[in-house]
Amino acid sequence: MEKEMLIVAKLKEGMLEKFMGFMQSPEGLAERAKVAVVEKTIGTVAPDKKTVMFKIFCIDEPALHKFIEGTEVSKPVMDAVIDSYSIYDLTKVK
Repeated sequence: MEKEMLIVAKLKEGMLEKFMGFMQSPEGLAERAKVAVVEKTIGTVAPDKKTVMFKIFCIDEPALHKFIEGTEVSKPVMDAVIDSYSIYDLTKVK
């Protein structure tokens, strides 16, 4: 079952291009597909390019945490680019 979630990540200085390059690469897309419905993901970047936000439809929450903390594929990139992150459950109010 899909679960709507919001991920807010603070990036290290100047790391937006590296982060987005990985997320859009074949390797990054394959890793993302393990945790969420990639086609439904909505992303945005703060004007200062230090914060990214993604609304996702998560299909495997433990895998989501592992992806951000670092799998064999994602760890080198995540360690290099992410300063901190928060994950929120989204629930419809009305």
